[in-house]
Amino acid sequence: MDKDDSGSDYTEYWIDWFLGMKGNEYFCDIDPEYIRDRFNLTGLNKYVNRLTTLIDIITDVSVIDDSLPEKKRREIEDDCKFLYSLIHSRYILTIKGLSQMYEKYTDSDFGYCPREFCRLQPLLPVGLSDIPNLSTVKLYCPNCEDIYNPKSVRHSRLDGAFFGTSFPAMFFQTYPELIPTHSLNIYTPKMFGFHVHQSAQLTRWRLFQREKQMKELESQDIDIGTSTPGGYK
Repeated sequence: MDKDDSGSDYTEYWIDWFLGMKGNEYFCDIDPEYIRDRFNLTGLNKYVNRLTTLIDIITDVSVIDDSLPEKKRREIEDDCKFLYSLIHSRYILTIKGLSQMYEKYTDSDFGYCPREFCRLQPLLPVGLSDIPNLSTVKLYCPNCEDIYNPKSVRHSRLDGAFFGTSFPAMFFQTYPELIPTHSLNIYTPKMFGFHVHQSAQLTRWRLFQREKQMKELESQDIDIGTSTPGGYK
């Protein structure tokens, strides 16, 4: 592999080269054995051609033929990147994949929620569709339970299908101790100390819905205290 125009240096292994490219920081290192298992690739042949050839390149069984025209080599290289990214959305739902994403989450590799009352809550990548080329990746906050666009332009160009729609839910089912306690604070705009009518009306509605949910949980003897993951404080 030559030095890529993204700025990543030469490396012996294809996966290391791919992960070292600027903008690919959200991806984790897929186990080559997972990639070579054809069961894990079911249905991906409709998105790329030469599936076996691409797998061999990704897992370092072979390399792109230098005798091929530059345009052809670029096409194969792009197909390898695309295939790895599609496999990635499946791999991060496995035990090994979740474990790797756990480390990235606890290191805040995906950034923090921009909402003030979320108190720098780490984020997780999520897709709005499992079908490629429909939407870009978003960042999910488990505290306010909203999604945001990545700050980096490189990250904001990533396809959401490379992470999938199920990842955050699977992640917190696997690691429920990481579910944050929801903040009860809601910002209400004021003018000279008085609530703005329409904003105050919206805030009252949001408070009512929250109290309604809390009462419903309490009626079912579900603990919603500060010591409970996903509770309130």
